Amino acid sequence: MTALHELGLRGLAAALRRGDVTPAEAAGHFLARIEARRDLGAFAEVTADAALRRAASLGRPPADAPPLWGVPLADKDLTARAGVPTRYGSRWSAHDVPARSDPLALALDDAGAVSLGKTATPEFGLTGFTETRIGPPARDPWDPANGAGGSSGGAAVAVAAGLLPAAPASDGGGSIRIPSATVGVVGLKPSRGRVPAGSGLDSPGGLAVAGPIARTVDDAALLLDALTAGPLPYATRAPGEGPFADALRAPAGRLRIGMTTVSPWDESLDIRLDVSAREAFAHAARVLSGAGHELEDAAWRPEGYADMFMTLWRASAARIPVPDERLDELEPITAWLAREGRALSAERLLGALAAATAFERRTIEAFAGFDAVLTPALGLLPRPIGWFAQDDPELSFARQCEYAPYSSFVNVAGLPAVTVPVAEAPGGHPVSVQLIGRPGGEAVVLRLAAQLEAARGALPRPPAW
Repeated sequence: MTALHELGLRGLAAALRRGDVTPAEAAGHFLARIEARRDLGAFAEVTADAALRRAASLGRPPADAPPLWGVPLADKDLTARAGVPTRYGSRWSAHDVPARSDPLALALDDAGAVSLGKTATPEFGLTGFTETRIGPPARDPWDPANGAGGSSGGAAVAVAAGLLPAAPASDGGGSIRIPSATVGVVGLKPSRGRVPAGSGLDSPGGLAVAGPIARTVDDAALLLDALTAGPLPYATRAPGEGPFADALRAPAGRLRIGMTTVSPWDESLDIRLDVSAREAFAHAARVLSGAGHELEDAAWRPEGYADMFMTLWRASAARIPVPDERLDELEPITAWLAREGRALSAERLLGALAAATAFERRTIEAFAGFDAVLTPALGLLPRPIGWFAQDDPELSFARQCEYAPYSSFVNVAGLPAVTVPVAEAPGGHPVSVQLIGRPGGEAVVLRLAAQLEAARGALPRPPAW
């Protein structure tokens, strides 16, 4: 019999609906795997008792079972779930137990999922690496000496190591795509406004949105469908409609795809693309060309990005619920960002928001002639734990941008993007590329990612899978 963690999200959901496996059996299987791989630092909290109670309460699969009925998932530790410690990756919030669940947790409940706990995230989700003082670092299953990226580092590790069949996550500057590319799984950042329970519209600049991490493109589309199904009264919808899993089965047709290795950080930092990233990018271009698509240089030359994004990121940190006189209790980069954000003038912040709107328009105009745009996913291969120098905030921020120079601008532009592993570095570590879509263009980038996935074949498994 195939082990449950081998089935993937779609296979496991189908087995649960057929009654081949019970929700309690599925939860117990993944809880055992989580316990066996605590060394990877994927989880900030495991709620085994609550998960087994929830699983047992589901009974037998109803005829109209929701899409994730009985499927074990977990909440990122930025998502409040009633009665479960929600630490936001911080010692400051170590004892917080919310009385109410966030909309994203409720949406997953409505879809029938069983939460196994909280996946690890950096302090308040503010960095592209998941190494905190509140718990162990999230480690790359391919090489545990390396970090897993962030801020959805725990979620990506859990999926890559088979501790979860898929995982909900969030992305404010690359937080889904960075760790997914780091550990070699599929990460999808939806369009701004796509997911009602995590639309991004309540964050400065509309940066942060909820989305899926999975081992396959089809599983990512299935989880996206579940996240977009919620009938919330304040929901806003990006253009284009699902179900996205069905869209994968439609022909991609002949598409026009732009290519670029230009990043908006090039004018302010020394961005150097690792040879494995460059080779994966070239390989993906060959595969897409061979599939009949038309590829050409996107000729994109962004300007003035760094100051605008830094201002928005500082402003987002200014809102963390810690008073000025206690900021020293936070990690150095968090405290630095918060102090910088609170020192911003209204004129500076409003100027950055206006610049972000102008950048969004220019980027969409520059990409308008293409159905999708191909970029590298990361600039560098996975970095050793400690490389991001979190005790030196300015150096740490610069290194994060050097590691993932192609991520945050997609959030500013509000566009959908998916990272998918396509090749291997020496030693066998997966290397990913990124596909960016038009506003509301999730179906197109998912179809293209599926073509890259099919050309690659089965996703390799990390050691000790």
